[in-house]
Amino acid sequence: MSSAALGFLAILAGTAIAGQAAANARLGVLLHSSILATGVAFFASLVVTLLGLAVLRTPLPDLDRVAAVPPYLWVAGGLMSAFGVGVFYWLIPQLGVSRVVAYALTGQLLLSMIASHLGWFQLPVVQISPMKLLGAACLILGVGLIQGTTT
Repeated sequence: MSSAALGFLAILAGTAIAGQAAANARLGVLLHSSILATGVAFFASLVVTLLGLAVLRTPLPDLDRVAAVPPYLWVAGGLMSAFGVGVFYWLIPQLGVSRVVAYALTGQLLLSMIASHLGWFQLPVVQISPMKLLGAACLILGVGLIQGTTT
């Protein structure tokens, strides 16, 4: 797949994240529980994932591969997801989806720059450059502009 196609796919994934956040935040309001909405979202995700594994006939890894996975990786992503998604669903009814997503994108960009710079999780190292810092500053400025708009 070309870089442009991959970029477009990432944009589509971003729209799905914003859309599900808005829908599930509303679910949390109607249920009077953002935690319950988070559980519903993760249950639906589990069902869709299991269906995807079955339809695609994805082979399961052998036990040696499973045993080689560092223990923290079995829970780290889930803990961060539950926290991030749960807080999203709680914040959106208070701040609005565009503000919450703008703040979240800033957090994602800043952490991803640090994680890439340090090579966390054995990912490729991508140094933080002055141009990347300028881009991050522009994003933070954009968040400020979005936050400052009340109409």
